[in-house]
Amino acid sequence: MGNTGFPPVAIIADAHFHDTQADFGFSGVAINGQRMTLRSWSETRLSTRVFNESAAALREALDRVAERRIRHVVLLGDYSDDGQRGTMQALQDMLTSHSRAYGARFYALPGNHDIFGPQGRHHTKEFLGEGGERLFVTSNGASAGKNTVVSSAMYCEGYPAGLSPMAAFGYFRRADDLHWETPFGASDAVEDRTYSLASPDGRNRYRLMDGSYLVEPEAGLWLLMIDANVFEPVNGHFTAGEEAAFTDSTSGGWNAMLRAKPFMFDWLSDVSRRARAQGKTLLAFSHYPALDPFDGACDAERLLFGDTNVVRRTPVKAVEEALVAAGIAVHFSGHLHVEGVTRRGAGDRTLTNIAVPSLVAFPAAFKILHASARQVDVETVEISDMPFDRRLGQAYALEAQVCGEAADPAFDAEDYGAFLLHHKRALVRHRYFVKEWPAEIVEAISTRNLGEVCASLMAATVGHRGKGKEWSELPMIDLPMIDLIADWYCLRQGASLALPHIAKERLALYRKLADALCLPRDAQLGPVETFLTLFFDTLRRLLDRAESASPRLSLPMVGSGTCVPA
Repeated sequence: MGNTGFPPVAIIADAHFHDTQADFGFSGVAINGQRMTLRSWSETRLSTRVFNESAAALREALDRVAERRIRHVVLLGDYSDDGQRGTMQALQDMLTSHSRAYGARFYALPGNHDIFGPQGRHHTKEFLGEGGERLFVTSNGASAGKNTVVSSAMYCEGYPAGLSPMAAFGYFRRADDLHWETPFGASDAVEDRTYSLASPDGRNRYRLMDGSYLVEPEAGLWLLMIDANVFEPVNGHFTAGEEAAFTDSTSGGWNAMLRAKPFMFDWLSDVSRRARAQGKTLLAFSHYPALDPFDGACDAERLLFGDTNVVRRTPVKAVEEALVAAGIAVHFSGHLHVEGVTRRGAGDRTLTNIAVPSLVAFPAAFKILHASARQVDVETVEISDMPFDRRLGQAYALEAQVCGEAADPAFDAEDYGAFLLHHKRALVRHRYFVKEWPAEIVEAISTRNLGEVCASLMAATVGHRGKGKEWSELPMIDLPMIDLIADWYCLRQGASLALPHIAKERLALYRKLADALCLPRDAQLGPVETFLTLFFDTLRRLLDRAESASPRLSLPMVGSGTCVPA
């Protein structure tokens, strides 16, 4: 991108690697004579990520990293499916092989799907068996039942055992590091990287490990790797370290950091001060967003759907204030599988959060960071054109046949991007409609086309629309509402990256609809009409956000160790 300085750094978030050749104690499903360990489509369509495509997606990303001769790769957490012992070994082998072949170094951070608490957790997942039938694999022998396989390889380790497979990828000091430290000092020993945390009632007290570190891989470049994977002890009586004794880290993130790791902010302030004093270019990374990655575009989501995953995982204002006060200027995050740039602050005290998309959700992409003493440039690399593995489509079709279900269009996808778009539509039907959308809204619109819905909505709101907001023509009346809703979610997650994947005529129609149906908040309407007008207002905000953003970003540096957005 025209920036000469440090060697580029690839940033991969939420790879969620699943090994399709893993041994979980059953033979798998045979497709074209090859046995594969595949998760079921029924579970895939309920998940915000895909599973069986993840290994190929990570290989594709690493191949493109190698083509660009990039030697430094940040893994922004959730590098594994769910931290399973068998999965982690295969991931370690893949990363080690890439390192040896291309002289690359990895810098990993834990996500909520990689490590759990001090002792780990059991997992139960749905797979495809010999003839395409669905079966469960669990690490918990006590929950074994019909069509269930028990395998210890399904277990997810806790701290510090869960770091062992990734020990060579940043978590511990390497001989060629120019500088390396933790919030606790220069030692990388596990016992020297712990902090105390207690439940509110004081009954449960623990010494927990923090996996944060600061590394200088190139002279003058500091990568601040922050472990924001927080497990807070809860009130009550528990066996020491058991899973139920802690909150899940998924919705905690930086909000939990304020409560559980106040020492971290002192360290961040000290690192920032030293970076400025020594003329270092300081870039911060964690799995969790430090600012709302949707930049307020989905404020209406709480009104539409209530306390959703997105709402629960949004950082509070105090996080922004604490990080700006600490002098953190640029922060990269994953977790929400979203493309987005959010800026807060003013003058030489600003914070920019750059959200990195996942490899296993729309839009599948990773970032490349080009940093110098004067400027930070970020480019986005999509992998949507990766071929879709036809064997996976055949396996899903076999599963549907065995279960007496209709085949999904995803099974015949032409490429990975098309598969993810079909997956998004399936996700709307099987998860969002079921778990988040009001039942009366789903009943009113889910089987109708856009023309039918808009005609009734325009009729109901005719007295509330201002002059110039008439819309007499209904183009694309046969477009199913499910397609518009899927595009809404694609725009929410992909911002500018979503635009090339949505037909131009659709985008023009959506803009016309959103503008025509922008009504006063105090308009007296029925519940269905109120919901739909709010939905279209949010669509307008998502379009504004997508059209004003760019997949290429430049942040000029001001002074040593700080930067503000252009």
